[in-house]
Amino acid sequence: MTSENYFLPPEWSPQSGVMLTWPHSETIWAETLTDVDPIFAQIALHITERAKLIITHYDDAHKKHIESYLRDANVNLAQVAFYQAPSNDVWVRDHGPITVKQGEANVLLDFTFNGWGDKYPAEFDNEITRSLYAQSAFADANIKTIDMVLEGGGIEVDGKGTLLTTRSCLLAKTRNPHLTQEAIEKKLQTLFGIKRVLWLDHGYLAGDDTDGHIDTLARFVDEKTICYIQCDDETDEHYAALQAMEAELKTFTNFEGEPYRLIPLPWPKARYADYDGRRLPASYANFLILNDAILAPIYDDEADEKSLHTLKSCFPQHKIIPIPSVPIIQWYGSIHCMTMQLPRGVV
Repeated sequence: MTSENYFLPPEWSPQSGVMLTWPHSETIWAETLTDVDPIFAQIALHITERAKLIITHYDDAHKKHIESYLRDANVNLAQVAFYQAPSNDVWVRDHGPITVKQGEANVLLDFTFNGWGDKYPAEFDNEITRSLYAQSAFADANIKTIDMVLEGGGIEVDGKGTLLTTRSCLLAKTRNPHLTQEAIEKKLQTLFGIKRVLWLDHGYLAGDDTDGHIDTLARFVDEKTICYIQCDDETDEHYAALQAMEAELKTFTNFEGEPYRLIPLPWPKARYADYDGRRLPASYANFLILNDAILAPIYDDEADEKSLHTLKSCFPQHKIIPIPSVPIIQWYGSIHCMTMQLPRGVV
């Protein structure tokens, strides 16, 4: 396996499908299903208008429950494939496969998922990719199990040889304590076909339990552009860290050696969890890129419209679709965290 053989396509590359792991009553979502099921169904509708949808469900009763919501949302069920597997949570961005290209072939990289450094149970989630593969969910894609803890939300690629991440996440001792930064960089170069890693030292979100996933902080929107969250409230606890992150981003250059075009996303007001009062990690950066649309989280906030307008400037050829996400962030993730795109040919 060499860096010449493997290539991780950026999210805006053509997609054949998207994955969802639907919440169920045996998870922490049990008491909030009436709030989140309609949102999952809304997301399913927008996905199936553009690609296939793979849904992981808990059992037959759960499948029937999901189908009723999909029908109510006018989802074309011919676009949906159901696969049964137990799950701990919904965050398929982190427990699903990261798909790389090997020439024209697709290879599912199945990394270890340990609940963001053993913070939460993850034994079921860690088996989902292999379970779905055994059920022939991924056409003729190959699968490789990788002896390394890595979550999809922890990495961003520009398609031109650069990977963007945070030291707080990828170098967390609860993930790969035996690997140095140099060793991790070499593995990323081999597995994803990248040439370099840009490491952020600053930036965080209160309530985030991933140790600083990049997909809540800064995102590539094309090979020369990064959009990122910007805090303009000097009284907010995030102000200094996000100002420092912005300064770091300004020092980064693209594959041509030029500074990236940087587009700031607005800052929503603080929101707190219904469950325990914790501040929630509401981030406008946690959007999903689809074939011709962007699923954009909104938080019933005065900054929502500015965020949607900003994303339209980033993706002028895409339809910007707002998704109400307050019920989703009650458990500390948003739209990008709960989805995983699959490149052309996987479904």
